[in-house]
Amino acid sequence: MSLVTIFLLAVALGVDAFSVAIGIGAANHKRLWAPVWRLSLAFGLFQFAMPLAGWLAGSTVVKMIAGYDHWIAFVLLAFIGSKMIWEGFAKESNEEKADQTRGWPLLLLSIATSIDALAVGFSFSLLKTPILFPSVIIGLICFCMTAVGMVFGKGLAKLFGKKVEIFGGLVLIAIGVKILIEHI
Repeated sequence: MSLVTIFLLAVALGVDAFSVAIGIGAANHKRLWAPVWRLSLAFGLFQFAMPLAGWLAGSTVVKMIAGYDHWIAFVLLAFIGSKMIWEGFAKESNEEKADQTRGWPLLLLSIATSIDALAVGFSFSLLKTPILFPSVIIGLICFCMTAVGMVFGKGLAKLFGKKVEIFGGLVLIAIGVKILIEHI
């Protein structure tokens, strides 16, 4: 597989992570770089690891979850998106908002945005194509796209305030719906 093909595949897999990162960046009112690094590292790591896992799993695990993997991604994205919308409509308070770049939300988003990469790894195993180099490229591209998405989302939040958090939640839900439609 050529480097150009691997790069295009990586960009295609990173689009969901980029979109989610825009929403999370918009919702994250802290102007620190730590959330950008956490989200970028987590998404990049999962996008790196999932093709490896899919390749190693071959036809066993991927076939077992192929019938409902899109539902898993949808539920995870809809849950986090709904939470963001709820917080967007909530009145401002001195309470600290939940940081989507920590703990369970980070893990759930990382899984939801990288499920497609699992199927890519499975495809590579069927083609008997080596997976390590493509996985590294996929992870690095996803890392970069996530960082750019977070910074872009933070810029939108400066311009539009809390409305962007609601929009970010709607984007997450829309990505989940798009995943469902693609698998019908």
